[in-house]
Amino acid sequence: MIGSKQNRITNMKSLITSSLVGVFAIASSFAAEVGKQAPAFTANNTNGQKVSLSDYKDKIVVLEWTNFDCPFVKKHYSSKNMQKLQTEYTEKGIVWMTVNSSAEGKQGQLEPSKLAEKVAEQGGKPSEILVDTDGAVGKAYDAKVTPHMMIISKDGSLVYSGAIDSTPSTDAADIESAKPLFADALNAVIAGKKVTNSKNKPYGCGVKY
Repeated sequence: MIGSKQNRITNMKSLITSSLVGVFAIASSFAAEVGKQAPAFTANNTNGQKVSLSDYKDKIVVLEWTNFDCPFVKKHYSSKNMQKLQTEYTEKGIVWMTVNSSAEGKQGQLEPSKLAEKVAEQGGKPSEILVDTDGAVGKAYDAKVTPHMMIISKDGSLVYSGAIDSTPSTDAADIESAKPLFADALNAVIAGKKVTNSKNKPYGCGVKY
């Protein structure tokens, strides 16, 4: 009887372990990976409307993670570099989504109306401003820092994940001499060319999940 009970316990542990392994395998299969299909998502924008990636099927989509209290973000907004990129590419039909994944009470988190005001105050020109307080979108895409830049091609593949440029500093004066990694990648996608350096280490403040 004791042996039978021990066997049942062992079998149950094996079953639980197998189930957990299966769950983790399923979860990892949906993790963002450059060259693979971009994870689907739905999030509210600052107007309280639901925005899904599928709404922009057959469009090139940019994801820009932001935190306006981050000095690296301030570098690209105070210099108007980010706004210039947003304007230039949205005018070319690119869908630009600015994503705030700061959790409630964490640095950079703003109520939807305040976030919209902040973007407008900065002169931002994104197509959508996403409120990702629960971090669902950021974690699905493994967004590490602000700003972390990503590009999704017309066929729904994630084709770029990395830095906005090659100089990881907070000095706006460095922008002019930096290699525009993100812009180069986006120009290649628009031209239907292969993106070189499609995955690189982004720099900035850690996303405040």
